Amino acid sequence: MVATAATSSIFPVASPPPDSGAKTSSKLGGLPTNVDARGIKSKSSSSGSLQVKANAQAPSKVNGNKVGLVEGLKSEDETPSPPPRTFINQLPDWSMLLAAITTIFLAAEKQWMMLDWKPRRPDMLIDPFGFGRIVQDGLVFRQNFSIRSYEIGADRTASIETMMNHLQETALNHVKCAGLLIDGFGSTPEMCKKNLIWVVTKMQVLVDRYPTWGDVVQVDTWVASSGKNGMRRDWLVRDCKTGDTLTRASSVWVMMNKETRRLSKMPDEVREEIEPYFVDSPPVVDEDGRKLPKLDDSTADYMRTGLTPRWSDLDVNQHVNNVKYIGWILESAPLPILENHELCAAVTHCCIGC
Repeated sequence: MVATAATSSIFPVASPPPDSGAKTSSKLGGLPTNVDARGIKSKSSSSGSLQVKANAQAPSKVNGNKVGLVEGLKSEDETPSPPPRTFINQLPDWSMLLAAITTIFLAAEKQWMMLDWKPRRPDMLIDPFGFGRIVQDGLVFRQNFSIRSYEIGADRTASIETMMNHLQETALNHVKCAGLLIDGFGSTPEMCKKNLIWVVTKMQVLVDRYPTWGDVVQVDTWVASSGKNGMRRDWLVRDCKTGDTLTRASSVWVMMNKETRRLSKMPDEVREEIEPYFVDSPPVVDEDGRKLPKLDDSTADYMRTGLTPRWSDLDVNQHVNNVKYIGWILESAPLPILENHELCAAVTHCCIGC
């Protein structure tokens, strides 16, 4: 037998990657490819070990016996041919597909339970997210509010400030939903061009019953003309569950120049913007024509001094919000009155330009 060998000390060779299993030769009946004709198996070497390659030719006769020639060994780089394609081995792995679908459904169910946005009571189906919408031929805006725990007072009912904040919120959302809200509290595009804002000069609120924690109230609001330069806005608040009327309110709004803080006439361009939304109906509250007596140190029963508007009392127009006036008045009343009485009506006249 003739063999040639080359050592790694003379010809360094890179270490071959480890085989996952021994390959066999079909000519030798299962003989591994890394075994030569002498039955010597070459070991996988690490760096610095001896690498041996052998080419052997067996004689035609060994000890007088005739043997077949080894035609050659299969190359180590040659991969076995894949099995023939049949219908069975072309089917997908259904177990993996089923596991993936199950994982998706479990994740979706978990997210659904975490959101839990579904309304729990039928009365919340009207407006479950409280965004509000236009009803009655586009002239009335309707929005629902759920009474929160932080909106109730010591008597476990919603405060008058909470109710009036709902009124103000629906007024602004009405203008926004109509596509007229640009800047400030309900300022239309033409009002912004002329640097005008809305201010409430008079507001009358009648409360029949205060809602409690967890109640859902429905607030309807609409606008109408009030004289040459004003606009009237009315509200009707109902209990979503019973339909009972809780609160009625009516207000008068006028325009004021944001820079000079003085009243302004309603420009024709602004009237053209808001007039299509005017409702021809009487006020929801009969106007109280009584004049409020002017109070001073000698005529007032109770007086509070040192009251200065805080930064949190100002709205986006840098004006004291009308709801704040109600809070100031109630805080000035003695505690026994607040504990034993309930405010059922409020009339506010706002001082413009101060």
